[in-house]
Formats: sequence, C-alpha cells, structure tokens
Amino acid sequence: MTQITTIDKIGEFVGQMVTLRGWLYNKRSSGKVRFLLIRDGTGIIQSVVVKNEVTPESFSATDILTLESSLEVRGKVRADARAPGGHELQVSDLRIIQVAEEYPISPKEHGPSFLLDHRHLWLRSSRQHAILRIRSHLIQEAQSYLNREGFILFDAPILTPTSCEGTSTLFETDYFYDEKAYLSQSGQLYAEAGAMAFGKVYTLGPTFRAEKSKTRRHLTEFWMLEPEVAFAELKDILSLAEELITHLVHSVLTHRREELKVLDRDLTKLQSVVQPFPRITYEEALDILRQKGISHQWGDDFGAAEDTVISEQFDRPVMITHYPLQTKAFYMKSDPLRPELALCVDVLAPEGYGELIGGSQREDDYDKLLERLAQHKLPRESFEWYLDLRRYGSVPHSGFGLGIERTIGWICGIKHLREAIPFPRLLQRIYP
Repeated sequence: MTQITTIDKIGEFVGQMVTLRGWLYNKRSSGKVRFLLIRDGTGIIQSVVVKNEVTPESFSATDILTLESSLEVRGKVRADARAPGGHELQVSDLRIIQVAEEYPISPKEHGPSFLLDHRHLWLRSSRQHAILRIRSHLIQEAQSYLNREGFILFDAPILTPTSCEGTSTLFETDYFYDEKAYLSQSGQLYAEAGAMAFGKVYTLGPTFRAEKSKTRRHLTEFWMLEPEVAFAELKDILSLAEELITHLVHSVLTHRREELKVLDRDLTKLQSVVQPFPRITYEEALDILRQKGISHQWGDDFGAAEDTVISEQFDRPVMITHYPLQTKAFYMKSDPLRPELALCVDVLAPEGYGELIGGSQREDDYDKLLERLAQHKLPRESFEWYLDLRRYGSVPHSGFGLGIERTIGWICGIKHLREAIPFPRLLQRIYP
C-alpha cells in the first residue's frame, strides 16, 4: 500500500509512491497527456496523467472529470521547480469518487452578490483560502501570545441580560418565562469579573451589533479578542496593544508570506509596523483634521472618514487617547486631571482600514460608576453584579477589544470585511 498524504507534506516523499485525495481545481490536455490541478485543502499540486502509463479506464476518467469533482490519485512524487508548489505527481492510477455537476463559479468575473450567495463554494478559491488561512494563523498566534504572557482564556456568555455598548444596537431575543435576552455586544464586562478572579484573562468569541450600516468596515456578527488586566492603568494596555499588534503582523509576515503573495499584498506596508506606535490625543487628532480642512466639533466622536484622514498621516497604527468622556461608554474611567476626558484609546490601522482596537481604563470607583449608569440611563438592577466588582476588592484595571476581521482586513489588504470571515452577516444578508 502507498502512503496516504496531503499536498502540504508532499516534499517529504520525493521519489516515492503516494496517494492523494482531493478535488479537481483545473485541467488541461496536450495530446496523450492530461494535466490535472488537484487541491486537497492544504495546497494545489499538478498531477500528470500519461496515456501509456495508466490503465485505459484511468485515462478515460480524466475526460469526464469536471471542476470540483472528487477523486483519489496514486503516483510518484517528482520535484519540479516550474510546477505549483515545486512538486508534481506522476500518476499511475486514478479513481473518481464523484463527478461534480457544472460548477457555478467560473474563472470569469462574478459580482459580490453572486459570490456571497455561493459563499459555501467561493471558500474553495485560492484567494479565500489565503485570507482564511491567515485568519486561522492570526487567532492561534494571538492566543499563544497572551497565554505566554500569563493570560487565561475566559469564556463570556453570548446571551446577556442587558447592554454593554448602548441599547440601540442590541439584537433582542425571547428567553424563558417572558424574559428578554440579548446577543452579546462584547465580552468585556464578564472579562472584568474574570480579571478580579484570575488577574489576567482574555475572551475570544463572536459579538453582535444591530447597527444599520452598509459600509465595508461593518459586519453584524464579528469576532473580538478582549484582554482584561487587574492592577493595570491606561499606559499598561497601550503597551500591550502595541506589542500584540506588532507580534501578529510579523508572525503573519514570517509564517504566511505565500498567502500574502496570493493576495498581492504590499509587504513593505506591513514591514513598517514596528514599535513604538505614534500616540496622539483626541485634541491633537482634531488639529490634524483642521489642518486637512475638515471641520469637526470638540466632543464629537470620529467616524470612518475622520479615522481615514488621521491614519493616512502615519505608516503604522496610531493610538488616539483621551476622547471626551461624553462620547464613550459608561464603564470608562475619567482622567483625574481633566474629568471631561476618558482614559481610553482607539488604535487606527494605517492605509484607511479603520479602528482595530478600542480600550480603556475602567471606572473602579463604586460611586462614580453608579453616577455613570444614571447618566447613561441604564437600569441599576441589571448591573448589580457588575457593581459588586467595585464593592469587593476593587482595583485599577484596564482592557481592550481587538476586532479580528478588521485586523485581518488590514493585514490582507482586502477592501471589504465580508471576505475576512467564513460566512459574513451583513445588514441585508443572512444567507447562506
């Protein structure tokens, strides 16, 4: 019996007979030779079928194979620098598992709506493979980094009894006994409980915002990585955010360079991402906007247009701190020196890719947090458990949320976040 292997490990078997299982990615003919491009999820390899080197049945089978037909091939591995991946398979036997119907995604241009309707098949393309392999690597590497830094994974619930980031963007659902529940906007409040128990934790999971936005930067369901640290002030999480982003970018550059090449990503843009990151205040950001002829009132939050203008002034992520407290969530701590400002940060990606990180030092004073809940018209009874964290051993603590899809979109250089997640959920799309 021959060794069953995968395409990513084919280099270990040069000169040996192996069996591959996969799908037909493409094919072409040259007289008595058939060239089959086979993919198996780990890569693509050219398999050469020569008429007088296989059985008549195997050779005839190549004529009925359609795109995405499933098959098993057996043959000898040969090194060939001209072939995709540097190796090819000299086929000695071929077995069809299933002949696919006519494949709906052809090499011609398709519109985004068509491709999203066929997202379950679009995932098989080389471009989507590259993006989603980078996604997998980035999530794994982010967790590894935080684990090495002494964090533990702390799972937050997806069903929550109340809002974290404002009631206007909540997805509501019926719970038991006429109660209402909401899809989580963030794991942060629960991560704070975790930090008071374990010191350093992070949550990782899907979050939901019912924001009626059609921009390329928005999804209604997206993933967030949210570290939370006890005994940490704003300066501490600025350093953590800077180190984490730098690590992720250079890890992708090191381990997923081939995928970046598939995406035609300008690697010099990513190589510029080194520490330290520029750090400016909200008021300094306002000055940048005014210098660019953009009128923006003090106290207003920045939108996508403002973020783009600010980020374009830098060749690496820029950290904007000390926004007006009135624009920020109830849990953010005010600056003792200027109480009208929040001890917070937004990290904007360069090249106009928007906000990667939002974070802050949390309000750790019980009375002030009670005040903030009242100012935001949030029901105290829903937050009694959260207030308990300030009653029993409150300490300064801080954290942030890193948007997985925003980070992937920037690193990959893709235009729309719909490609940064396997099955995007958008304002007008919940299929497939």
